[in-house]
Amino acid sequence: MAAPGSSTLDAVAADTARSVLRDTAFLRLWAGSTASGLATWAMPFVIGLAVLHDTITPAALGLVLGVRTVGFLAAVPIGGVLADRLSRRAVVRWSGLAAALASPVLAAGLGRSVALMAVAAAVVGAGQGACRPAFQALTAEVVDPGRRQEANAAMTLAVRVTTLAGPALTAVLAAFLNVPVLLLGTGALWLAAALLPPPGSPAPAARGAGHRPGFVAEFTEGVREARRHPWFLGGLAALAAVITTGYSATGVLLPMISRDRYGTEAVLAAAVTAYAAGALLGALLIARLRPRSRGWAALAALACYGFAPLSLWAPVPALLVVAAYAVAGVGIELFNVPWFTATQREVEPRLLARVSSLDFMVSYGLAPVGLALIAPAADAFGAGPVLAACTVACFLVPAAAALVPTARHFSRSGPA
Repeated sequence: MAAPGSSTLDAVAADTARSVLRDTAFLRLWAGSTASGLATWAMPFVIGLAVLHDTITPAALGLVLGVRTVGFLAAVPIGGVLADRLSRRAVVRWSGLAAALASPVLAAGLGRSVALMAVAAAVVGAGQGACRPAFQALTAEVVDPGRRQEANAAMTLAVRVTTLAGPALTAVLAAFLNVPVLLLGTGALWLAAALLPPPGSPAPAARGAGHRPGFVAEFTEGVREARRHPWFLGGLAALAAVITTGYSATGVLLPMISRDRYGTEAVLAAAVTAYAAGALLGALLIARLRPRSRGWAALAALACYGFAPLSLWAPVPALLVVAAYAVAGVGIELFNVPWFTATQREVEPRLLARVSSLDFMVSYGLAPVGLALIAPAADAFGAGPVLAACTVACFLVPAAAALVPTARHFSRSGPA
């Protein structure tokens, strides 16, 4: 005789064994998230083409992209609160529609009004920022816990494929289409991002009736939930340190070293391509890997980013620089996917979007700070000491985060 409830357990096991790529609801979510990622990546590249065509100045490009970043950072916490308060699907829909409607305005202002372009870019950035935590929370609603790591790997895999294939695709399209038409294309992508994702369950906070606290109180509740998970705080500190130092060294010092030390921009192009290819490989690996100590493994992988500034610090052959960036790319995805999966598993569901918004605020918010400080620091102290400091930070801060209680498994309750 079968044990009571065995049929239910068998059904759950069979559903978990079924690939998430055969789930129509997830495929719709994946397509919408991929469209938003492609639109996010394409906008600065397309506007950069306008500089090459002398339609706008480099200063105007910097202003537009800077305002977009401000819009993103301002909207992330708002999107997190609204996604937990109302519906994750509704936040994705309205933020995507806002970015879709602003894209033609951005195209209309091209070469005519920098102010109009800046306003439109701020709206696009706000749409991008509001949808990020909502997409994270919606993944937890659409995909069952046993398949979330595979789902998150598929999400990040799409981002990496876009990064590798996107420049070539855009260059081909630019040969036949002008910049305003390409910007309209990003609007179409945002429209797809708004309409494709499936409906999830109502946000947990939206199910109850009664008085709601204000926005600040609700966001603070999300911060308190994050503080309940020491592994989350330690991992976020490690991620912030790597982005602020290693990522910034890549953005600022790699082009200079490629030109001055190796005498060619080919090293820059090869290193960036190797990083994207490594990240693609990492996403493929982590879709199936289940390390016993998943938190420690993820933090060790994150520390691998330190090989990137280390390769720039020492006068090594160019091939070693490219190899170091490939290793960094593999490591960043071996961290990202377990990190997203653990957040979706461990955080209280009604607070998930707010905690995710805190993650995006810190990681995205500190990137411009590092980019702004690395160049002056290199001018003041030299590139060598700055790269040494970046290397030490990339290696030591994740190691320190691994010592935080609950970091070994990214869980307060031990192995999942």
